[in-house]
Amino acid sequence: MSNTKFQKEKIRELIWNTLKPYALPPFPIRGRIPNFKGAREAAERLRGLRERASAEVVKANPDSPQRWARLAALEEGKVLIMATPRLREGFLLIDPNEVPREKFKEASTIRGAFKWGRKLKTVDDLLNNVKRVDFVVEGSVAVDLEGRRVGKGAGYGDLEFGILTELGLMDVNVPIATTVHDVQVLEGPLPQDPWDVPLTFASTPTRLLKFKPLPRPRGVLWEALDERKLEEIPLLKELKGLRGGGAAGI
Repeated sequence: MSNTKFQKEKIRELIWNTLKPYALPPFPIRGRIPNFKGAREAAERLRGLRERASAEVVKANPDSPQRWARLAALEEGKVLIMATPRLREGFLLIDPNEVPREKFKEASTIRGAFKWGRKLKTVDDLLNNVKRVDFVVEGSVAVDLEGRRVGKGAGYGDLEFGILTELGLMDVNVPIATTVHDVQVLEGPLPQDPWDVPLTFASTPTRLLKFKPLPRPRGVLWEALDERKLEEIPLLKELKGLRGGGAAGI
């Protein structure tokens, strides 16, 4: 285990233990992007952001604490992009014009997104259906005061960023916000790998943090992926074939 990986694991364990008094289902929170008391209030703080208000297409992670941010996007008429679990079936596109308003709450869940959304399983599906993503909501286990983030350890959020930026569907400098409990905000600096994508904003139940830009990866870092990951994610394997295995960036 690399030193960075070991340090990240220690931070995750610290947060999962510290957050227990403030946690909400699903349980256990260990191994997850943890849900927390005040998640709705944290999502509400994002509404005041100019970058979010002007967005037409929002990409959001499918985890429980960010459900309120997904629901708000649909309520405001924004197209919602969600990754399928482990990216195995690519992405889902939920167009609020194709969902009855009384079903927005259902459509904001991963199960409801499969029901009301469209699967985007191939590169052509993405290129033919997605306008440029204007704003991103990401789940986190921990963040620091400069915008570095630690997720649950699977790396799918970073892969989603790489895929969409490599296809030119999202700018590398797209605004990225996370919603977390206050105890998930650490002084830092948090350990980072080359593929980690830093944040623009972090919203908690009590405050909104804005960060100075930190460097972000451009496209997919193919050299960091093993063959097993490519076999597990057909979209990623297709993209590598089209790109010849080299990150194109934007």
